[in-house]
Amino acid sequence: MSGLIPQRFVEDLLDRTDLAELIGSRIRLKKAGANYKACCPFHDEKTPSFNVRPDKGFYHCFGCGAHGDAISFLREFDGLGFTEAVEELAKRAGLEVPYDRAARQEMQQARTLTDALDFATGFYRNALRSPAGQYALDYLRQRGLDDAIIERYQLGYAPGTGTALHDAASPDLRGPLIETGTVSERYGRPRDLFRNRVMFPIRNTRGRTVAFGGRTLGDDKAKYINSPESDVFHKSREIYGLYEARQAVRQLDKLLVVEGYMDVIALAQHGIHYAVATLGTATNQDSLQALLKQVRHLVFCFDGDTAGFRAADRAMENALELLADGLHIQFLMLPEGEDPDSLVRKEGADAFRQRIERATPFSRYLFERQSQGLDLQLPEHRGELRARVEPLLNRMPRSTLRDAMWQEMLRLCGGRQPWRRDTAQSRGRGNGQPATGAERVDVKLSKDSTLCLALVEAPELATEVLEASRQSRQFPQARHFAQWILDNGIRDRLRLVLRLARDGSARSRFYHLFDGIEYIPPRENTLASARELISPSEEATRQQRLAELLRNLANLSPEQRAELRELSGGSP
Repeated sequence: MSGLIPQRFVEDLLDRTDLAELIGSRIRLKKAGANYKACCPFHDEKTPSFNVRPDKGFYHCFGCGAHGDAISFLREFDGLGFTEAVEELAKRAGLEVPYDRAARQEMQQARTLTDALDFATGFYRNALRSPAGQYALDYLRQRGLDDAIIERYQLGYAPGTGTALHDAASPDLRGPLIETGTVSERYGRPRDLFRNRVMFPIRNTRGRTVAFGGRTLGDDKAKYINSPESDVFHKSREIYGLYEARQAVRQLDKLLVVEGYMDVIALAQHGIHYAVATLGTATNQDSLQALLKQVRHLVFCFDGDTAGFRAADRAMENALELLADGLHIQFLMLPEGEDPDSLVRKEGADAFRQRIERATPFSRYLFERQSQGLDLQLPEHRGELRARVEPLLNRMPRSTLRDAMWQEMLRLCGGRQPWRRDTAQSRGRGNGQPATGAERVDVKLSKDSTLCLALVEAPELATEVLEASRQSRQFPQARHFAQWILDNGIRDRLRLVLRLARDGSARSRFYHLFDGIEYIPPRENTLASARELISPSEEATRQQRLAELLRNLANLSPEQRAELRELSGGSP
């Protein structure tokens, strides 16, 4: 809907907004000349590197690179969409957003639905404090919840009479309640969907109720039921507890993703305020994207039973295509028979936080799960591991993480080479017998060519390659290639290939870059070799210096001879 807001209005709104006042209403700013400084709200730091330029209308962090205007600040800090951020600024400025007629009608319809749902939230909260809700209130207190947590999550009670909500609603709200499914006309007459249940309002990032979850207090077959999807509720995109987490922890750096409403609330009761829950049976890509819009660090917490591991596996597989460098995903599997609610009450908040800190990284979880039931001492089982893992890694976007996980797969599978001719076959060929397969040849490329190939595979290495080439005269071609990549802002392989294909001057400049290379090594080998050149190991550095000294043995100074003795472990 953002395209329905005139750009001129957006620009005028930004001109009217006092950026320092807006940001200062959310974090503490310190005057620094005509500008303001603060510790960055988007990453942890002790020395202020977050700068606000009200005269220019932008902020910039020299630590993490966060940069933008008033709209982008609200989107990042408050977790709002573009339209919501514009509306917030317009409200502060006393302006009305000039939507066209169709968009205005659509937004009015959404507001009417959320107004009805907010009314239902208030009705259920009042019912919880009524004599009829005493049993529900006792249940919540038996679960260890105090009044502050009950109020923060706006918990309520749905009376069991069947039409209590419908009867309490005004005529103009009954239609929207039916439209959201909170009141049902399935049997020809209005009937409340939720009856004799503890109610959990599901709120969007602005704190408006968009749906409900309800836990039975009787013997209903369904322990929990949720609102059906509506124009304001899409369960794959909503995150339970996210609004409350943002209210409690203004600078969220990670989210603990659990499975149930009570898990979220019980953890908050014990001071762990960054727990949230996805809705539905699994963490899908929509919910993952919604989570990753908020933070770059997710810890998935599941029960340690078969169902819990299945849920963790689905979350892991759905995360594969979204993983990029800078994202940090972990898995916390609880002891069998425990869930976050029971465990945090049993062992306390500090012990549970320690579990979170020790959660298993994504890469380790993937290899541990795929290795289950395998004996990696057996070649057959190493082959099975590769057959399981390789398709998963191929779903990941190109990144340093994927390269590292590929190397780990090769290490676990018995070596870095994807294929190696066995000794018996070598003997057979030596006796004149025909070979049963083509031999893969390892070709030794020059260091300069290796870095150039690595840049083709991973242009994001350009900065490191350029730095390495400045320290050594061995990489002249790589230096020019890396500088060109940086000058043109190329950050991925597809854009590099397209630019080389379409840019005649670049094509002619780098056309002969790989002349004389008859065999291109596998990508993972190229990147591993390049990484060794860019950041050589201590042993490689020692060997390089040793060779340099030996080449000039006759002309060594006493200091250099002493260095040679130290490097070689003896007398030259």
